[in-house]
Parts: sequence; structure tokens; C-alpha cells
Amino acid sequence: MRHFELIRFANDQELADSVSRRWWSELEARGGGRGNYTVALSGGRIAGRLFSTLAELARDKIEVLQAVHWFWGDERCVPPGDPESNFGLAQRLLLQALSVPEGRVHRIRGEELPATAAAMAEAELRSVASAGAGNQPVLDLIFLGMGEDGHVASLFPTEPESMVKDAAVFRAVVGTKPPPNRITIGYQTIAAAREVWVLASGAGKEQALRESTKQAGQTPLARVLRLRSQTTVFTDVRLT
Repeated sequence: MRHFELIRFANDQELADSVSRRWWSELEARGGGRGNYTVALSGGRIAGRLFSTLAELARDKIEVLQAVHWFWGDERCVPPGDPESNFGLAQRLLLQALSVPEGRVHRIRGEELPATAAAMAEAELRSVASAGAGNQPVLDLIFLGMGEDGHVASLFPTEPESMVKDAAVFRAVVGTKPPPNRITIGYQTIAAAREVWVLASGAGKEQALRESTKQAGQTPLARVLRLRSQTTVFTDVRLT
């Protein structure tokens, strides 16, 4: 039984525009006064396009975002001003443009020791999000990108399948892409989220997406799809 929806687009800009409008519509329908709303952002090229589009949509209606608390699914072990920082990308293209208050921005502190940064990130998330099954904090929405090897967040295919059961909310990892030292959200926290939207965009990812959408796929994205009852995958990758 397939537990995901695959939505296709002609190119990355069409994907970013559509996902931005869809999320904005959900936030408008929800209203700003119904308690905290928690979202975890991703990094990467397609995330940058998404942030730019969201900034345009929100510029004159920032009250829609007043309940949103901003988290990240992963971060490189670099200072926030480093060009490799996932926080820095969102700060430049989205958060700064909308003057989001510092108290609602919960970056992973990549400049700290990895274990310390992971513990701090978990504590911040737990201070805002409610706990669900297995005492996992429940994010309202997690955005995930997908790499050419099928990795999501900083969950890489070099990790054994057994890591899917690891209950760590955030943990230090050594990735196969530079910079290697990173902090990532865990599989079980992704599984607990109310919604997970995967943005799979770019040439060279055809094989990874095919493998990920197989019932017995072995990529990190495939593991995520099996863990959840429903995940939405937005893609401009051509599978024919």
C-alpha cells in the first residue's frame, strides 16, 4: 500500500510557487490565534526558491505568521553567518525580509559542539511543541529536500537501517557531503510530524526518487515514506 502522494511539476520555479501557495493557504485557513504552529525548514537550492516565494506572499500579510515557530530539520556545523548555514539561507531570503521576531526563530547552533547543539535543539523544540507517541515532539510540518543519493535532512544512506528506530530528536552525524559534520533531526521525529512535505528537485535525482518510491526502497527517503501513513512528495524530476 502506497503511503505517499507524488505531485509533479514542469520545473523548480513552478514547484516552489505551488508549494508556497499551498502552505500559505493552509496557514490562512488556520488563522493566527490558535496556538503555536511549528515548522522545520530545510536547506538547499529548492528551499531558497521556496523562501523567496513565501517572502513575497507574506510581505503584506505577516499577521498570518504570528503563531509560527521556525525550526530546522538539519544544520551544518558552521556559524550562522557561514554561506553553508541552512539557517543563514532562510534568514537572508525569508525571516529577515518579514522581520520575524527572534523569539520565534529556533536555529540549530552549528557553532557549538555537535552533541551540545543537538541537545539544545531538542530542548527548544520540546519547549514549544506538544509530545506525542513515544514522547516525540510533534511538529506541524517538516519540509525535506532530497539529495542525489536519496538523503533527507542529514540522514544519509551510509547509516544502517537500525537507525530508523533511534529515538533521538536531534543527533550529531558525519555525512558523505561537505561539510561532513552536521546535526540532524531523527527518523522517529519525522515520523511523528503531522505533515511532511518533500521537495525533490533537480537533475541527477531520477534514480534516487525511483528507488525511494519503491516499496522496498533502501534510501533514507524510502525509510521515511515507510514510517509514515501519509507524506507528500513534490517533484520536477522526470521518471519516464
